[in-house]
Amino acid sequence: MREINGRTRICGLMANPVGHTLSPLIHNTLAERTGINMAYVPFQPEKSGLDVAVKGAYELNVLGLNVSVPYKVQVMQSLVSIDSVAEAIGAVNTLVRIEGGYRGYNTDITGLKRAMEVEGIQIKGRQVVILGAGGVAQTTAHLCAGEGADRIWILNRTYENAAALAKRIENGYHAECVALRTEDYRKLSADRYLVIQTTNVGMYPNVEHAVIEEKEFYQMVETAYDLVYTPFETTFMRYARSCGAEAYNGLRMLLYQGICAYELWNQTAVSEEIAEEIYVLLKKELGVV
Repeated sequence: MREINGRTRICGLMANPVGHTLSPLIHNTLAERTGINMAYVPFQPEKSGLDVAVKGAYELNVLGLNVSVPYKVQVMQSLVSIDSVAEAIGAVNTLVRIEGGYRGYNTDITGLKRAMEVEGIQIKGRQVVILGAGGVAQTTAHLCAGEGADRIWILNRTYENAAALAKRIENGYHAECVALRTEDYRKLSADRYLVIQTTNVGMYPNVEHAVIEEKEFYQMVETAYDLVYTPFETTFMRYARSCGAEAYNGLRMLLYQGICAYELWNQTAVSEEIAEEIYVLLKKELGVV
């Protein structure tokens, strides 16, 4: 066990609730494997005290923080600067200590990019369907547009939210982005799609459903990527595989968004060997053999 001493730097996660997080496993293992004197702990501030928590963390010499639901937007008001990518997305999940406060970054987008690269999934030139229009969908749409997707389709239960996201992406990237209601998926015009599932439908403990249930939809799926990682195989993934598609979950995204944050805090690079070792540990923690 690593020694905690007077030179140990503290990092942590601010979320509410926070008890389910796997982030301490990721970061404390990274610190051990890379030989950095750092400890990572969870914090659960209330919404009314978030600004005080950020300022208090700075006064306590906290090196950096991750930020998760429901604070990724609210926390931006408490920062002294924001990275241009995070600003364009409109959400921050990583705070890096600088002079006078914290600078905000979005490592969800870099983490998803690295995770998809490791899985061998290419975005450039592909027809991409994004299920959902919430915060994670925004990050995903920015990534797909930036990586050169041929066309992006945003499918969401509430059409107005899908249309607003599609408009932001088209204005920001001059990419073709089409909004549809989820039930209008039959209007998709290509044969095979990369489909990225960004909602919490199918997440433990309500594991029996998918955003779209009809087999007709999954026959159009070439690659399915579910950002949910509990259960390890979601209903969405199972439906896709039953129609011959490749299917992946969000565990590697969780891992790599953490690695990207760790690299920012410590100005270091994490090897793929260490990343894969931690991925195995995460699978064991989730009970996956």
